[in-house]
Amino acid sequence: MAPAPAEREESRRGSRWGDLRLRVISAAVLGPVALICIWVGGVAFRVLVAVGAIGLSLEWGRMTWPSRSHAGWFLGGLVYFALAAAAVVSIRGDPVAGRANFLFLVLLVWASDIGAYVAGRSFGGPRLAPSISPGKTFSGAGGGLLCAVLVGLAAAVLVPAPLWRAGLLGGLLGVVAQAGDLLESFAKRSFGVKDSSRLIPGHGGLLDRLDALLAVVLAAWALVQLEGRGVILWR
Repeated sequence: MAPAPAEREESRRGSRWGDLRLRVISAAVLGPVALICIWVGGVAFRVLVAVGAIGLSLEWGRMTWPSRSHAGWFLGGLVYFALAAAAVVSIRGDPVAGRANFLFLVLLVWASDIGAYVAGRSFGGPRLAPSISPGKTFSGAGGGLLCAVLVGLAAAVLVPAPLWRAGLLGGLLGVVAQAGDLLESFAKRSFGVKDSSRLIPGHGGLLDRLDALLAVVLAAWALVQLEGRGVILWR
């Protein structure tokens, strides 16, 4: 007997959220570790960055190195990771604004990812870039962008700043975050890979989780150079 329409709908909804439990558990374990290292800074933070950079390089090598024709991709990825790692250390290393700025970037990227996941799974709809990432939708992109803007506004309330500036910065970095996500999706599609690895249950690999942050920290580093060290980004 074929399942009733209501049963089919329930099954479809269940498949949408099938990875949610693993995602939450992984985030609950890894998130606090990352936040503690960011808050403490110093050696703990540098070790976290070094471990992340090594993990990213290994995943990237596994994805791109099987063929020597991909040597350009491989070397380009290593340069990208090295620049992002240097930007991370530089931003957090600011003794005046480093902790606040880097926490802001991390929370913004997390909020963007969560907003995109929830909105995309809840509403679905037209695909954002089907040739690059068939799973991404305009509703997901909108949800991620909205959450990024909200983080900017929240930052302006906690550390007083013009709301328009903080919201605009949140929105711009939200766009950068999604561009970084799409860039990684394009690379994975080019090499016929679904996830960069299976290191993090429910999330895939380090590159799958850090793709947006890599792009955001590079953009933020450029802003720091324009604004000067010791300046809160959203002010």
